[in-house]
Amino acid sequence: MPWTVTLHRGVGRAVLTFPQPVQDLLRLLLSELERQGPVRGNWPNYGKLSRTRHHCHLKKGRPTYVAVWEERDRRQRLLEVTYVGTHEKAPY
Repeated sequence: MPWTVTLHRGVGRAVLTFPQPVQDLLRLLLSELERQGPVRGNWPNYGKLSRTRHHCHLKKGRPTYVAVWEERDRRQRLLEVTYVGTHEKAPY
C-alpha cells in the first residue's frame, strides 16, 4: 500500500525556482517516499532528525540542497515534505 505524500504550503512554489536537476531529484525522492515510505537510507546524508522527522541531501556542493519530511500519521501512511531548500536555511 503506497504512502500519501504532500508538500507543505510554500514548498511547491519554492521548488519552481530551483535548478532543473534539483527539481528532478526531488521528484525522484517523492516517488520513492510514496512507494517505500519515510526511511530512505539510500539517499546522501540521510538521517532521522527525530522519531518522525527525516532529511537527506538532494545535491551536494555549493549550494547544498536538502529535503526534510515528517510522518504525519503512520497508520494512515501520511507524509508531509516540510522543507526543500539550501542547507544554510534548513530548519534543524
